[in-house]
Amino acid sequence: MANHKSSEKRIRQTEARRLRNRYYAKTARNAVRNLRKMTDKAAAEARFREVTAMLDRLASKKAISKNKAANLKSKLAKHIAKLAA
Repeated sequence: MANHKSSEKRIRQTEARRLRNRYYAKTARNAVRNLRKMTDKAAAEARFREVTAMLDRLASKKAISKNKAANLKSKLAKHIAKLAA
């Protein structure tokens, strides 16, 4: 149990950040999953820009690692390139 006011505050902050990061990471996973299901290339390319921005934002805030964001973007770009026009 925390004995100092500062450590109690730190615990509160950490928990709030953990929940926020969990929410945003889950939202990103759902966005990636939905993008992979898309079959229309034009719609997928438009959605890809939004998902890429989301992944970059999460990586900059360290909710996910920058390598994970880069790997996801790369795989999604390959997937979209394979789609028929």
